Amino acid sequence: MGAIKKRNVAKIQTSYAKQQEVAEINVSMKRKRLYRRLSVFFIGAAVLFVFMISTLVSQSSVLDEKRAEKKKLDQELALLKKKEVMLEEEIVKLNDDEYISKLARKDYFLSENGEVIFNIPDNKEKDDKKGKSTN
Repeated sequence: MGAIKKRNVAKIQTSYAKQQEVAEINVSMKRKRLYRRLSVFFIGAAVLFVFMISTLVSQSSVLDEKRAEKKKLDQELALLKKKEVMLEEEIVKLNDDEYISKLARKDYFLSENGEVIFNIPDNKEKDDKKGKSTN
């Protein structure tokens, strides 16, 4: 058997011994309750921390998406402003009778009295025809 043997020792049955035993039991119970409260607190803090981190990550991804969308919309806005300027210039031109007559002659082949219209293809159209005929 082992070097240490258990001995049966009788406990002293005095009121002081009982008070000490009760005090030890109370201290051990308080310690257990403290450990339980600390465990619950740290578990709650960990859950809150995870929740905050996940919220931060999701908000970051949403913010990145919004930035990309804003960049795309800014580019689209710039194109629309250019188009607006061109259309405003076109409005000003359309208020000019000479421009309207020039446009009618060009697009609808209308002519003034005694005027002959010759349709000459653009260089771009000639290049397209040459490229198709060589293939």
